Amino acid sequence: MLKLEPRPQPSALWSYASPLLALGITVLLGVALFVALGKDPVRGLQVFFWEPIKSGHALSELMVKATPLLIIALGLAVCFRSNVWNIGAEGQFVVGAIAAGGVALLADAQSSRWVVAIILVAGVLGGMAWAAVTAWLRDRFNASEILVSLMLVYVAVQLLNFLVYGPWKDPMGFNFPQTKTFESVTQVPRLFQGSRVNIGLVLALLGVVALWVFLFRTYAGFAQQVGGLAPAAARYAGFSSRKALWLALLTSGGAAGLAGALEVAGPIGQLTPYVPAGYGFAAIIVAFVGRLHPVGMVFAAVLMSMFYIGGELAQSRLGLPKSMTGVFQGLLLFTLLACDVLIAYRLRWVR
Repeated sequence: MLKLEPRPQPSALWSYASPLLALGITVLLGVALFVALGKDPVRGLQVFFWEPIKSGHALSELMVKATPLLIIALGLAVCFRSNVWNIGAEGQFVVGAIAAGGVALLADAQSSRWVVAIILVAGVLGGMAWAAVTAWLRDRFNASEILVSLMLVYVAVQLLNFLVYGPWKDPMGFNFPQTKTFESVTQVPRLFQGSRVNIGLVLALLGVVALWVFLFRTYAGFAQQVGGLAPAAARYAGFSSRKALWLALLTSGGAAGLAGALEVAGPIGQLTPYVPAGYGFAAIIVAFVGRLHPVGMVFAAVLMSMFYIGGELAQSRLGLPKSMTGVFQGLLLFTLLACDVLIAYRLRWVR
């Protein structure tokens, strides 16, 4: 029989091989799922893993999806490395979108192009303010940041619905729950003609570099990680746990708010009830598949965006529900958790 045996020390090899094994198992489970649903498994895998990269246009759409996932995951990595479990990035994403949308609604056709910078800053501040609620409750009353941040997601969604169904509803929108379309001057600049890829991709890649420098080349980043790995040692060394908590949550909230601002001032162009696209929850998977490393999360964000696009294509081309996106995301997460056991344990054949 096979037996799990503790390793003398965690395996460096399996810390990197585990996500690859999890992806392989996810693909096999996907094949079995397509067969069970009576669909051609080869066509199903093609929709998820080939269609999103087969052309220049497909790659540009892949980048559009990957950008908010990567930005949010970068902020969450700071939290998770600090042992602060922010599960409510989706709510911070929504509030950032609301704050950015409010500024965009105030602009008119004569506004300066610099209003885009104000819109993005408003999104960052909105996300930080929403994360600050969680930080304050954790700091002041020792409330669980997991529960608080998660419950605030639903508060943020209801706030968005109140605005688009009420005071911000477009009077010329044929009674649809949406704001008016933002002026063109408020749209974030695009990188390529005929493509929806915008400067959010540049900001995401700059964030990768900034996070790598912060985590691995600065004293503050070292202190932040020590506080997460060994709180007692951090206190002994004089590192402030309160400062680490606030820095982690405000950073992740600001990143999620920036992603929300880029979405509403970019591909969406207005506020609607469909702004919450699940990016905040999917970014948690991106962060862990990428091993909380800035470079690893780039590849994980691209993979997760393939699942998003594949789910949309599976709906139109294979007649499958759009929830296939969530199915593949969930399979990847659970297989990753299972494969991570091999980091601390090894399989041994016992007679």
